[in-house]
Amino acid sequence: MHPPRLLFAPKSCRWACLKTIALLLVVGLNWTLAREVQHHGVVFKAWVRDTFFEGYRPSSYSQKWDIPASANRAQGGIPVNPKAIKYRGAIDLGDAIRQIKIDEPFILLAGFWQQEGKQKRFVNLTAPRIEPATWKKLWGPVTLADVQRLDTVIKDPAKTPDEARAAARAIKNAPPFSQSIIVFNPKIDRHSQRRLQCSLRFEDFFRLLAPAADPNPQDTPSLWGKKFPQTIASKPRSFPK
Repeated sequence: MHPPRLLFAPKSCRWACLKTIALLLVVGLNWTLAREVQHHGVVFKAWVRDTFFEGYRPSSYSQKWDIPASANRAQGGIPVNPKAIKYRGAIDLGDAIRQIKIDEPFILLAGFWQQEGKQKRFVNLTAPRIEPATWKKLWGPVTLADVQRLDTVIKDPAKTPDEARAAARAIKNAPPFSQSIIVFNPKIDRHSQRRLQCSLRFEDFFRLLAPAADPNPQDTPSLWGKKFPQTIASKPRSFPK
């Protein structure tokens, strides 16, 4: 049996290899933890698809709608966008450019959960139909060109992550972005992530999109006449100190 070649490599090479191995281990651990934390969302969306949309499964993670109009035979024949959200938390809508381009009716299906120990219990299910005119009002004076301009700044390879973050912050805190109900969330880290996402506050969701719905927690929430009483094993999100 031959000794591992790493032992006989130059010291600088050994150090670089060890750092790479350590990074891969951290990435693998974070990926595993992320899967555990996000398990509730997978279970919730599977229940929605199996209960109301004949078990439809998306062909691609990046497709425009989680549930396209063609798969919605029972709830109005329009696209459906299901979200699993912490109760009173903002609704993460995803890519800002894709969202501002929406010009058709759709259902924003929000399942709100509360953490109970190592489980998440869904306490509110609300699914308003949203018309294009209503959706447009949430963006205020922000146009597609404005969003593309901010996206370009975020992804500018000539800017360091800190520079891109500062430039994006200055833009989103000034008109027209500061006049929008939609919240813009630049995602910039020191590795490869540079994205522009957006979200909607809990209060604005109920106030503007579902004004007739009860925003309070419910013992056994139901959606379109079907109860979703179960809790889902899912650890609370933890952050490194």
